[in-house]
Amino acid sequence: MAESQVKKRWRCGLLGLVGRCGLRSKRSTATNGSHKSTMSSSNASTACTPNIQFTKSPGIELNAKKLQEHKVSPEPIQLPDQTQRPISNPSPNQNPNNPHLDKNGNQQESNNLEPVQQQARKVPKEAIGLSGELESMIIDNQKAKGINGSMVRASSGNVMLFGNLGNLKQPGTAAVGNQTNVQNKEERQTSSVAPTSVSDNQEQSGTLCREVSTRMDPETLKTMGNEDYKNGNYVEALALYDAAIAIDPKKAAYRSNKSAALAALGRILEAVFECKEAIRMEPHYHKAQHRLAYLYLRLGEVENSIYHFKHSGPEADQEDVLKAKTVQTLLNKCTEAKRLRDWNTLIKETENTIASGADAAPHVYALQAEAFLKSLRHQEADDAMSRCPVLDVEMSTKYYGPISSAGFLVVWAQVHMSSGRFGEAVEAIQRANKLDGNNREVSMVLRRAQAVMAARSKGNDYFKAGRFQEASAAYGEGLDHDSRNSVLLCNRAACLSKMSKFDRAVEDCTAALTVRPAYTKARLRRADCNAKLGNWESAIRDYEILSKETPEDEEVIRGLSEAQEQLVKCQGHREMDQEVTD
Repeated sequence: MAESQVKKRWRCGLLGLVGRCGLRSKRSTATNGSHKSTMSSSNASTACTPNIQFTKSPGIELNAKKLQEHKVSPEPIQLPDQTQRPISNPSPNQNPNNPHLDKNGNQQESNNLEPVQQQARKVPKEAIGLSGELESMIIDNQKAKGINGSMVRASSGNVMLFGNLGNLKQPGTAAVGNQTNVQNKEERQTSSVAPTSVSDNQEQSGTLCREVSTRMDPETLKTMGNEDYKNGNYVEALALYDAAIAIDPKKAAYRSNKSAALAALGRILEAVFECKEAIRMEPHYHKAQHRLAYLYLRLGEVENSIYHFKHSGPEADQEDVLKAKTVQTLLNKCTEAKRLRDWNTLIKETENTIASGADAAPHVYALQAEAFLKSLRHQEADDAMSRCPVLDVEMSTKYYGPISSAGFLVVWAQVHMSSGRFGEAVEAIQRANKLDGNNREVSMVLRRAQAVMAARSKGNDYFKAGRFQEASAAYGEGLDHDSRNSVLLCNRAACLSKMSKFDRAVEDCTAALTVRPAYTKARLRRADCNAKLGNWESAIRDYEILSKETPEDEEVIRGLSEAQEQLVKCQGHREMDQEVTD
């Protein structure tokens, strides 16, 4: 009985929705005979659609908890009045309080028409999300015939639906997996539709109702998500899986598929949590077990990986276990290399570990970056950390614990500082200090980062004021705490150049380029100082490297041309001097 009532409410709500979008509502006039039928039909409509309220907002949030609740507290809303016709002058016997009664309270016949007020119907607040979803799907039906869709924004807890759910516009192209299905989008946009009459709308209404009810089916949403996933549209797939979970949160397959989409987007830790939730719902879900095993392998957690490979039934392969054991052997070599402080070996073994499958393991990237820093290869350390999947601090702390997360942040802080990102360095090490305040390494890096940042700030202030001697001394104070900091070295070189101490400026620029060969500003400054010293060959070498990196830079083009001309002149003078001597 309860199921039939729910189906009845859905059917009525969908028909009401179609009527709002495509069919013209008939305006009724009230007579004594039709007044009661009008009121009764209004009551029937109210009973039919207690869970749908139509709004004109461009997007409504679809929340999983609200979709699961069937009993909600109603909130009355006032419907607009029906069409009104003027009332003729009342008769002398008419009751002023009730125009249908005379002064004695008896029923009075009249052909006059008056405004008919529909009774207010009660619609729950929680129904707004559902009606917004249905409304967006009707818009989707229209847009599929030639109107552009708009964007869907998805999160792990809810879905914001804007227009066409199957044609999402994705922000940017830098993130992994942010690929748009251009072909499908063009197909949708090139389709056209001729103007339709009311009768055409009536013929399409049944199809539209079926489409709306089908689109709300979680299995259909999952199928659509699978199609987007296969096409590389991972953001769209994630939104569709989220929508399916919102409707049926107890289905393990939806969680497992969401895990795959998250992993494709580089959100590995979130993918692990979703996969574990799928296995909790269905412990013998072999596909989820196999997917979780590979996620653990990517994170470098070999023991967990092997465990889930063994529980993945027919999904498992003996090569999977062998691959996990290979990663374990390489991780052991990394640990030994760090213990021996053999940085070159550590760089090699971490690279092999990543290539063998642990391509999302933050501690492996941290080991590699640390080895590069110790080898005074700051640029490569920065490159190594940039290849590591971006991990949210809170998510990382929840997964790895505060101590491990603090260790990862310590390495990040040192990489930031070596690359001149002093603000980011201080922020990272302060977070590490909150997570593991008793760690001596954290405290030491924190003091150093704060001292270097303060020295750079003071030096910049002096430089802007034209006090180059004081600025040079301030940068020197920072170098006392971090002697190989390329930014401080380059800044001090600028001060020395202003004071015409070009030899010392070249030395500082060379030291900066040793740790960061791609540091353009330091190379340009060294080329300029060598030119002022008359070292044209050295200046030309730097200018030629810069011209390859920035071929349209006018300063580089001008400097290279001038250095080449001066070199030719110098060579000519040398030849003349040699002839005179001979």
